Amino acid sequence: MLNFDINALPTPCYVVDMAKLENNLKLLKSIQDKTSCKILLAQKAFSMYSLYPFIGRYLAGTTASSLHEARLGNEEMGGETHIFRAAYREDEFEDILAYCDHIVFNSFSQWRKYRPVVNLCGEKIECGIRVNPEYSEQNHAIYDPCAPGSRLGVTAANFEPESLDGISGLHFHTLCEQGADALKNTAAVFEEKFGNYLYGMKWVNFGGGHHITKPGYDIDTLIEVIAHFKKKYSVEVYLEPVSYTH
Repeated sequence: MLNFDINALPTPCYVVDMAKLENNLKLLKSIQDKTSCKILLAQKAFSMYSLYPFIGRYLAGTTASSLHEARLGNEEMGGETHIFRAAYREDEFEDILAYCDHIVFNSFSQWRKYRPVVNLCGEKIECGIRVNPEYSEQNHAIYDPCAPGSRLGVTAANFEPESLDGISGLHFHTLCEQGADALKNTAAVFEEKFGNYLYGMKWVNFGGGHHITKPGYDIDTLIEVIAHFKKKYSVEVYLEPVSYTH
């Protein structure tokens, strides 16, 4: 922000460096263009909806973890609206169906519970299952969905191939502001445990925690991983990073 006097602003207020934000968005857009993947804004980390129309010029849509986040992304940005929750509330689910086109379930029991009402929507909504590859390279146990005892995602031992009818994709999330090397290693474990189930599916979601806009991030490795999954399994690839500024 050239010639910008930060002390001249009234407080409290939020200040966004639009030039840095746009640079980050252009980087993410270039990855989409090179790989044909789709990148979503993770709203829980950046929900300044006044910027959603601007962000929507570059990204494919939003991802939410609640009904109100889903509505926010759908109404303020448009594009695709994805949602994941560990468990959905019965009194909110019909509203979620009105705002979301992709719904990820944390367990097969949740999928069986809501499948009848999802089926009433026809092909309007695609559903996925979150899996737990039981592999993580992060050192933040409180943020680690693969930590011992975690109930986030279905492990290989508890996976139910017989319950996949109607499931369009698989989702995993293990990263926390990490580089492409951690993604590559995690993706290899995910593929070993769950790759056979991707054949015939429409998409795979690599989740969030990708620090793509951090200086030194290995873009080539990210592109390599995306290209591998698209070529081998013929699936769409989704990522859910935040457009960090530096």
